[in-house]
Amino acid sequence: MRKIVYFVATTIDGYIAAPDGSWEFMGVPDDVLAYMRGHCPETLPTHVRAAMGVDEPNRLFDTVLMGRNTYEPALQAGITSPYAHLEQVVFSRTITEPPDPAVQIVADDPLGFARKLKEQPGRDIWLAGGGNLAGQVLPAVDELVLKLNPVIAGDGIPLAATGFDPQRFTIVDVTQLTSGVVVLRYRRA
Repeated sequence: MRKIVYFVATTIDGYIAAPDGSWEFMGVPDDVLAYMRGHCPETLPTHVRAAMGVDEPNRLFDTVLMGRNTYEPALQAGITSPYAHLEQVVFSRTITEPPDPAVQIVADDPLGFARKLKEQPGRDIWLAGGGNLAGQVLPAVDELVLKLNPVIAGDGIPLAATGFDPQRFTIVDVTQLTSGVVVLRYRRA
């Protein structure tokens, strides 16, 4: 069975974005980009892959799950298919027609959809965010890969908007980068 991997940048206090959805305050240091290029190149948007020297086939993922707020910045930049090298699924109740034929819009039951997707053949599934979608899909998430940024935000979009619902994971890998970002990999306990 395929795994769902929530691969996301977060602050020390557990926010993936500012209250307005921006994430630039965390930055993307060169060593983080190098880590992504070397370990999970599929997580780099299609339009930057060639410039970063990424032209290889997908290693880990063949599908990406995004909430509307995660997809929205690409749309605002005129990019309707930000991860054209992956099957793209956007969960939204406000986008009714896909802006691109390569993007599937799903309006209902993210958890049920994710569980069915895991049963289909293929590579693993990347949950890109955001926090609301992650909270809904979290019971189906098998691994967390957190790029823990040395920043305290104080407020913003949480890693997973679940309400109180403890779910246990076990640490399986820690990678300290020179920028101070620590990549933490967890598996569901």
